[in-house]
Amino acid sequence: MSFVVVIPARRASSRLPDKVLRDIAGRPMLAHVCAAAHASRARAVLVATDDPVVAEAAREAGADAVMTRDDHPCGTDRIAEVAAARDWGDETIVVNVQADEPLMPSALIDQIGEALVADAGAAIATASTPILRADDFHDPNIVKVVANAAGRALYFSRAPIPYHRDSGNRLVDDDAASRHIGIYGYRADALRSFAAAPVGVLERRESLEQLRAFDLGLPIALVCAVAVPGPGVDTAADLAAVERLLAAT
Repeated sequence: MSFVVVIPARRASSRLPDKVLRDIAGRPMLAHVCAAAHASRARAVLVATDDPVVAEAAREAGADAVMTRDDHPCGTDRIAEVAAARDWGDETIVVNVQADEPLMPSALIDQIGEALVADAGAAIATASTPILRADDFHDPNIVKVVANAAGRALYFSRAPIPYHRDSGNRLVDDDAASRHIGIYGYRADALRSFAAAPVGVLERRESLEQLRAFDLGLPIALVCAVAVPGPGVDTAADLAAVERLLAAT
């Protein structure tokens, strides 16, 4: 297996300024993310950023810092710029790890890379985990995913899917629904196509970037996560919660 990890890392954050540089247990958050990536079987770990301070933090964490434009609307576009700059071949497997996920398991990073190795027909890979609480099933902030018998994603939605007609769409058993986990692997050619395509109707309506893949006909391999990430960081409260979790381990 051979894959690279790219961590898109903006310094700007409206809810938590300088988020990726915030200290957690004596190290910047970005350093924790880089450590998880380095602990995986990735052959290279790169941080894609438009900020020189973030680039220096990436180098201090042992990653290859790549400067990118400052006008990218999302991390996927930033990663696509890196793929083009490095002239990666169409079959290069690129795993996108978010810079605000300091509790990302390295085993999950490996699993995403392995999914594209195992499924030669898939263009993208991502992960899910069973939904066990009815409140989560009906929470629009928790993205649900439905797959076919072959392990390919059929649809992602904020709505509670699949609909269980006989129960009035209650969560009736432990494997009734799956929660999407936001980590992606791409083949480089699919990454380029994805980043170059316009926002689709479904993507705009649900505010879910991954729905663009269906408009493009890009098959998505879906794996049940071997390890589920701890909470990501969007706010100061999230930051404190992650620090408490790290202190307890």
